[in-house]
Amino acid sequence: MFSLGEQITWLLVLALPVACISWTVTHEEVFREPREWLTERSRTCARWYQRKFCYVWTCEYCFSHYVAAALVWVFDFWMLLPDWRGTILAWFCLVAVANVYLSAYGRLRVEIRKEQSAIKLVERQESAPSNGSERHEESHR
Repeated sequence: MFSLGEQITWLLVLALPVACISWTVTHEEVFREPREWLTERSRTCARWYQRKFCYVWTCEYCFSHYVAAALVWVFDFWMLLPDWRGTILAWFCLVAVANVYLSAYGRLRVEIRKEQSAIKLVERQESAPSNGSERHEESHR
């Protein structure tokens, strides 16, 4: 039986691949085409369960439940109770921690984009000619 500290360590570590896989499938360019197709199908399928199946692949929160379930099964991970109740608890804890990681990563990406935009704006302003004062000085010479 693992100590509580070991269980928490496993939780924090297993949440990383859950977050990584969920983000990659639902946001990154490598899966863009299938994601766009699934997004369209999630709106246009005739049956509700088909729409939901397609939607799961486009929502990082939803998808993280399935990734977490797979990792709980692969690693036989449980928390507090070494039976089915501990497995269910571990599954929901893993989803919760992975989604904290996903939110932090999403915010970090927004901040990086803001900084990159600010840098580009400053570079454009520095490389653009000033407000015409140079032309005005040349015409008086």
